[in-house]
Amino acid sequence: MDYAAALLTKLPGASRRDLGLRDLLDTLEVYLPKEQVDMIMRAYTFAAAAHRGQTRKTGEPYISHPVAVAQDLADMRLDAQAIAAAILHDVVEDTAVSLADIEKDFGPDVAALVDGVSKLDQIEFHSRAEAQAESFRKMILAMIEDIRVILVKLADRLHNMQTLDAMPAAKKARIARETLDIYAPIANRLGINRFKVELEDLGFRYLYPFRYRVLNNALQRSRGSQKPFVKRISDEIEATLATEEIQGEVVGREKHLYSIYKKMAEKKRSLNEVVDVYGFRIVVEDVNTCYQVLGLVHSLYKPMPGRFKDYIAIPRVNGYQSLHTTLFGPNGLPLEVQIRTRDMHRVAESGVASHWQYKADEKSDATPQRRAREWLKNLAELQRSGTSEEFLESVKVDLFPDKIYVFTPTGDIMPLPKGSTTVDFAYAVHTDIGDRCVATKIDRNLVPLRTQLQNSQTVEIVTSRDAKPNPNWLTFVRTAKARTAIRHHMKTMRTSESTDLGRRLLDQSLKDLGSSVRKLGKVRMKTAIGELGLGSNDELFEQIGLGERLAPLAARFLMGADQAGKPGVGQASLVIAGTEGMVVSYARCCLPIPGDDVMGYLSSGRGVVIHRNQCGNLAIFRKQPEKWIAVGWEDEIDREFSSQISVDTRNKPGVLAEVASTIADNGSNIEQVSVLGRHEDCSVLSFVLQVRNRQHLAQIMRAVRKMSNVLRVSRDCA
Repeated sequence: MDYAAALLTKLPGASRRDLGLRDLLDTLEVYLPKEQVDMIMRAYTFAAAAHRGQTRKTGEPYISHPVAVAQDLADMRLDAQAIAAAILHDVVEDTAVSLADIEKDFGPDVAALVDGVSKLDQIEFHSRAEAQAESFRKMILAMIEDIRVILVKLADRLHNMQTLDAMPAAKKARIARETLDIYAPIANRLGINRFKVELEDLGFRYLYPFRYRVLNNALQRSRGSQKPFVKRISDEIEATLATEEIQGEVVGREKHLYSIYKKMAEKKRSLNEVVDVYGFRIVVEDVNTCYQVLGLVHSLYKPMPGRFKDYIAIPRVNGYQSLHTTLFGPNGLPLEVQIRTRDMHRVAESGVASHWQYKADEKSDATPQRRAREWLKNLAELQRSGTSEEFLESVKVDLFPDKIYVFTPTGDIMPLPKGSTTVDFAYAVHTDIGDRCVATKIDRNLVPLRTQLQNSQTVEIVTSRDAKPNPNWLTFVRTAKARTAIRHHMKTMRTSESTDLGRRLLDQSLKDLGSSVRKLGKVRMKTAIGELGLGSNDELFEQIGLGERLAPLAARFLMGADQAGKPGVGQASLVIAGTEGMVVSYARCCLPIPGDDVMGYLSSGRGVVIHRNQCGNLAIFRKQPEKWIAVGWEDEIDREFSSQISVDTRNKPGVLAEVASTIADNGSNIEQVSVLGRHEDCSVLSFVLQVRNRQHLAQIMRAVRKMSNVLRVSRDCA
């Protein structure tokens, strides 16, 4: 009996069912000593007991999930601590087990890994977005300490995506979007191609199911006709290698669906143009042979001008190395060829996991590990972002895969995202260089700071001791590091400057109301400061100077405008909190109603105009942030508001009357109705309704949607 089978026989009957454990043990036996496999089995027994009675949405016992996560990591030959953490990664979050229990039984390293992967469900947040961002921030911080945290998290996300069918449609779409926005780019940034490809395809499948089916069906049809062609090209390349006595493996590459979809979207190409590009990978023994094979394939088929990339001499930012060339194949069909060594191929598939050196304090010359540590060091600097949401957005910006490569004056290569400017370059060199940047030379010629960089340029930064960041730079910088550093400088500008500015702004607003800071007196100021929950007058002035509080609203509050004249019954200011004593109107472009996320805009002659946050017209107002006001709805509002819906109906007699009757039956009055479009078999009707809030509107839309002659119902917004 082999060792894995012997271990399985020791489990109690209820835990002996396979659930992937036998395959995991078989994989671990290949590269781990027996004492480490024993420790992992202890982790399995511990987790199985903790999760006993729990099932996944698929109906499987819950323990099947951590075992599947551990299997993915074992396939990449991760160490015993990471495998144990993968098996234990949900026990703290989903069972009564504490981190202290894990540390006691499995040591501090395993406990730290589990803690890094765990979500923050025990803490209350103001919104789901804040909770998600804070969980992500915690995971990234743990990942900076130990790269294995993100490897466990990526494997966890991959198995969750593989079993996503059991989830409701809305949750599928949300998880798929998060996967495409965050986890697939992180896998790409760390060079783990296997995770990246599968996460992208699964994210695409659940976010855009119809597009996925169309592309998948087309690709399946094309594969049958491609096989003979791919075999013919592979045979010709193999014969050429054999003639030169070169040992090499030639494989026809499969294109994955999401890369096809992105290429179609970005390059505006049809499906046939993308699918009819044939890919081949040639794996050889050493670097010299890579360049020799490049010459052979160029002699076999004519290369396309401008389509050769040498990622061996200049690796990608995630450590990926390979030669890429595109050739004119038979009948002019393009052939994409990648040439790399076996080591490069292992790195291309597993990235930072291609070696066993995961801890940040271990020294390694391996390119993926070194580049990953450089990226993590950069993430540590981004911690100066003020909020978790801001940090999440900064990391998203930093995950864009399209890179350019420019040179410092000393000849060092600096990778930057495509579209980066000279200011991005300055901050990439050092934060102090960016802060003191006053001018830039590209290839020895002076250029404006907003100039976008191109591949192979040499960039030189001119600095001045007295210079400081310009807030206007935020309008054109591309990298997260530059954006974070500029924001940090703006937020930490000297208190005396912001206090002085706030005092002047408040004084001007008070003068507009016939008063001033001096006229208000110490007693009124002290009372108002207490009501606002602030510590001093200077704190109020500083908030106004930094833009955290609007001077006109603060002035009205200090004047007691809300006490001076209460608005009459039915006036709009009764239903929008934070606008007491001001004229309030509701934008006709988006027709906000109670329950919508809204913002206020100070408009000349109209007071505060309330818009929905997703209103298309807000793009115009974003250029004037000083006129924004944070507003919200009162809890209980006893009045009706206008809202607009579009209804697509079958073109049949009496449909308009049926829809109008359904709306009336649900307690709403129709202000206006119009026909937006009419076709042979359908019509588009627009209704302006009177509703109490979002719940009332949703009730009406559900009732209309159930009608047999209604095809679609949507709420209109500019």
